[in-house]
Amino acid sequence: MNTATVWIGILVFACGSYALRVSGVLLRARVMLSGFAEKTLDRAVVVLLLAVVVTSTIFTGHDVAGPARVLGVVAGGICAWFRAPLVVVVIVAAGTTALLRLSGVS
Repeated sequence: MNTATVWIGILVFACGSYALRVSGVLLRARVMLSGFAEKTLDRAVVVLLLAVVVTSTIFTGHDVAGPARVLGVVAGGICAWFRAPLVVVVIVAAGTTALLRLSGVS
């Protein structure tokens, strides 16, 4: 794969992302969804984000991540559950992971 191919791919994805965002703004007033459809889409967003979090937490590339990362994400999740500010959530998650790694838990 050469540099030109990478740049073409980046431009295509950037244009597609922008078109998707603009279409949402332009079509919001024209397309009315039922209450069921809106509720389903809201739940689909949460499920998609949770899938990304779980996948990123458990795996590192093709390998399984160590327990320190998993426990750090759990600690951050607990802080988020109690509605701590985002900065606190990130610091607790990173700090927990760092302390566990320093103590020998990888």
